[in-house]
Amino acid sequence: MSGHFIWYELLTNDADAAAAFYGAVIGWNAGDSGQPGMDYRILTIQGSAVGGLMAMPAAARTNGMRPSWYGYLSVPDVDASVARIIAAGGEPWMPANDIPGVGRIAMVRDPQGATLYVMTPSGDGVSTAFAPGVTGHCGWNELHVRDWPAALAFYAAEFGWRQVDAMDMGPLGTYLMFGYGVGAAVGGMVNETDSTRPHWLFYFNVDDIDAAHSRITAYGGEVRMDPHQVPTGQWIVLASDPQGARFALVGPRR
Repeated sequence: MSGHFIWYELLTNDADAAAAFYGAVIGWNAGDSGQPGMDYRILTIQGSAVGGLMAMPAAARTNGMRPSWYGYLSVPDVDASVARIIAAGGEPWMPANDIPGVGRIAMVRDPQGATLYVMTPSGDGVSTAFAPGVTGHCGWNELHVRDWPAALAFYAAEFGWRQVDAMDMGPLGTYLMFGYGVGAAVGGMVNETDSTRPHWLFYFNVDDIDAAHSRITAYGGEVRMDPHQVPTGQWIVLASDPQGARFALVGPRR
């Protein structure tokens, strides 16, 4: 599964409030990971793990980190991957470290500044965190950058991704759809020429987009774009949680 999305993580400034919000909106349960010396919570739905949640370290807040979602990409060798990413113009953000029973991870920024994790998991590395159409799992991964052709070249070289399709969005430019090299698209890339903060946006599956849309504001979140139909026939909502982390929902209209 090299180059695949295998985990999603929310770093926030209020772990209890965030756990309550996403539990109400998406249906996740947030349980203790059991890692000694840290409050890391595992987000599950119907017994399947989707991601993690933890409070941002104090040093990260001091350095200006804001509540955000991050994706983990699987790699066979974390240290070698970090070295290549830096050589390609990226930056180290969190040094590589081992988590007993979990794997080796590092946080980096890609050459345009979007932050992500690379991870060599322990065991077989099988993950169902990304599962389009499965309620509560991630269904789409979207990169917002200033230059998606350059981004595609970087991710293709490091992770083996390939262009699957592209859609002309008129004044908004081209929306690129990418895949792992074979099979269907797993995400998109879009240019935001006025964006000062390239970032990844993750879409989580819900079984009723209108009901989930209503829950966002009912539980203190902010809707950034009301339900909008996409070419697949599904509907999407863009939002921020009460702590300001951006996320999206995707699902059918009942």
